[in-house]
Amino acid sequence: IEEEVAKLLKLKAQLGPDEGKQKFVLKTPKGTRDYSPRQMAVREKVFDVIISCFKRHGAEVIDTPVFELKETLTGKYGEDSKLIYDLKDQGGELLSLRYDLTVPFARYLAMNKLTNIKRYHIAKVYRRDNPAMTRGRYREFYQCDFDIAGQFDPMIPDAECLKIMCEILSSLQIGDFLVKVRAEQGWEGKVGPGLSQEKVLCRGNSSPSDQVYQGSRKEILFSLGLGSLQVNDRRILDGMFAICGVPDSKFRTICSSVDKLDKASWEEVKNEMVGEKGLAPEVANRIGDYVQQHGGVSLVEQLLQDPKLSQNKQALEGLGDLKLLFEYLMLFGIADKISFDLSLARGLDYYTGVIYEAVLLQTPAQAGEEPLGVGSVAAGGRYDGLVGMFDPKGRKVPCVGLSIGVERIFSIVEQRLEALEEKVRTTETQVLVASAQKKLLEERLKLISELWDAGIKAELLYKKNPKLLNQLQYCEESGIPLVAIIGEQELKDGVIKLRSVASREEVDIRREDLVEEIKRRTSQPLCIC
Repeated sequence: IEEEVAKLLKLKAQLGPDEGKQKFVLKTPKGTRDYSPRQMAVREKVFDVIISCFKRHGAEVIDTPVFELKETLTGKYGEDSKLIYDLKDQGGELLSLRYDLTVPFARYLAMNKLTNIKRYHIAKVYRRDNPAMTRGRYREFYQCDFDIAGQFDPMIPDAECLKIMCEILSSLQIGDFLVKVRAEQGWEGKVGPGLSQEKVLCRGNSSPSDQVYQGSRKEILFSLGLGSLQVNDRRILDGMFAICGVPDSKFRTICSSVDKLDKASWEEVKNEMVGEKGLAPEVANRIGDYVQQHGGVSLVEQLLQDPKLSQNKQALEGLGDLKLLFEYLMLFGIADKISFDLSLARGLDYYTGVIYEAVLLQTPAQAGEEPLGVGSVAAGGRYDGLVGMFDPKGRKVPCVGLSIGVERIFSIVEQRLEALEEKVRTTETQVLVASAQKKLLEERLKLISELWDAGIKAELLYKKNPKLLNQLQYCEESGIPLVAIIGEQELKDGVIKLRSVASREEVDIRREDLVEEIKRRTSQPLCIC
């Protein structure tokens, strides 16, 4: 022991004194953040909107571990697999933090031999990505997933998922969506519902749902009251790659390049395909003729007549399903909000059919400023083969679902509230129990206990003899709407003085009627944004 201690002392002497060493910086890890009570109040409001929509559509809720066996996640995310957080060996099991909620859901279905479920799951996921905090991109973030698993008639569950996505994005009231449209020179957009001409950056009588846009990289932005969603089908992409001459081995990596068209020009994407991924230039040009097309059901019908694409079985099946999907979307009243986008590729390997994505652009703070993009706020698609990867006998369970990117939505809501300097309630307290004179602590404690037992959300100040003015000021600062005031005269008369903080009106309420009166006055839902 003495020898080992001597060695350690020698090593310590070599390290030198503690002075001048780098001090420990107290901060959250890169790509993560803390949330204040004000921010949490906003988050809970957003979650309430999302969960109520999921429940309205009949979903059950499940939960899964925050980490999975590494082999469970391996090979499911294509080029994004490098973003998975691997954990150190913990007693013989190689583990990774979950990258999304979809692969754990598929593992859950296979492990429990489930073939039919409609579920939602709200939980944190982890990605070793380059964070962009102001745009709502983190390394630790929440996903809100809704999925329908089971064998059903084509496109009915898919249409419901798109309906849910529209309902949630509309209910959150985060402002107008700015939709990117690649247009030919001379095309002009149509004014969206409920918008003035001044709010739109292009005008005309044509609608994005019945036009085909091709060729030019000019981007026109126009504003829709409820936004627009982009939709595509993985089978159409694979069929398109096949007829364009893409080798089978390059399908997924070229698909990943195409998915960058929402952030980069066609020339940049083409250079990546040819220069970095070894695709022949003429093949890339043929792909460009297709992926620069956007439209609605008319584009689907046009591609069904395409002499090359219509000869590919996969693409023909995908186009047929998309045509049926648009029929259902019309019945749901949301067809005008859905854009068929051939450049939408969604980089994840497990998609097998229809895929969709909603992109939100933040409204500019000042007139004339460019809108700030926060990227995708919702996405999803069909993945019929994922469960079969985990089943010993390879039995497939068809699945389709969506994921709401709530962190980016939180960023928008928080920025808006800060800009408006809007006050946010961080508690749901209905009433403060106060006293008008000294030596009434026991009476306050008795009354607040009665209110708590009756389900009333109530507070009191933690002082024996607080001043009435201080108690009223606390209510104003905290947003508490009512004050139940106890005084010597009120105790004699068997009443409680109930004061409205906003109007400062006071009324005597019999003690036995106080609970019902508080419930009646605070029955309106509390709004925080």
